[in-house]
Amino acid sequence: MKLRRVSAVSIKTAAARLRAGGVVAFPTETVYGLGADGLNPRACARIFEIKGRPRFDPLILHECSAARARRLFSRVPAAAARLMKAFWPGPLTLVLPKAAAVPAIVTSGLKTVAVRVPAHPTALALIKAAGRPIAAPSANSFGRLSPTTAAHVRKQLGAGPDLILDGGKTRIGVESTIITFAGGRPVLLRPGGLPLEEIEKIAGPVGSAGKPKGRPPAPGCLKKHYAPAAKLRIVARGAKVKDGPRTACLAFSEKPKGKFAATAVLSPAGDLREAAANLFGALHRLENSGAKVIYAQRVPAHGLGRAIMDRLRRAAA
Repeated sequence: MKLRRVSAVSIKTAAARLRAGGVVAFPTETVYGLGADGLNPRACARIFEIKGRPRFDPLILHECSAARARRLFSRVPAAAARLMKAFWPGPLTLVLPKAAAVPAIVTSGLKTVAVRVPAHPTALALIKAAGRPIAAPSANSFGRLSPTTAAHVRKQLGAGPDLILDGGKTRIGVESTIITFAGGRPVLLRPGGLPLEEIEKIAGPVGSAGKPKGRPPAPGCLKKHYAPAAKLRIVARGAKVKDGPRTACLAFSEKPKGKFAATAVLSPAGDLREAAANLFGALHRLENSGAKVIYAQRVPAHGLGRAIMDRLRRAAA
């Protein structure tokens, strides 16, 4: 595995690796992705192997434009087209009926495919240079904390990827919002980097998927996910928790009182965007403290707070 700073040369090298069936970790505006040629089943199989990901959990395909992304669908409802126009490139993934060219391994055998157009210059340049859609879940070990830096990727995946493109810390810090139109109307499968309130301004009321039955319809839908090595417990803001050298505390806006192995404050200003951007980085630091338990304070469950609480609940499951 090689770690390379993002440059025109390293992007060209990474694109060549992808075309040859390789696997490359790269930054997006949400988290780092572990990418392979999305139309090459054998290359996509390496993603599952490197992550230790079960084959029933589908992947997301990334494209560099809405026009190219539409080719991956067999049908696009009018409301979905409006979301594409409003939010692509951006942290929105749409789940729609798949085109015949999409391999079954990408969709885990489902008749739908998850697709997005990332809003990160490195990701877009890499997709363009590769000349094909890139299948890319988060570049972490399955079920573990998502990576927002290249160092997070290297720590979890080691020599698994053929190349890691280091583009610094990601801007949004939580994965994309996933909306499905599989049943005709928009339904939220995973809250993420695009607030639900913004989506509903364009598409109208968005339904809730509830608990999935059978295979997950998209990534990030499993009950247990995004978890640190330490046990995570969610507590109310201001609640008294047991401190000590084996506990850590993740606070929303105010530094917690007590003697902990480590503490982290997501946003001193109480800003949910800043909190989301700092979430996984803070959890990585608390995990590295050696704490056995991490107490995570609740955040307001609106805007990006909805995505933060989703990640915390799944990490604590």
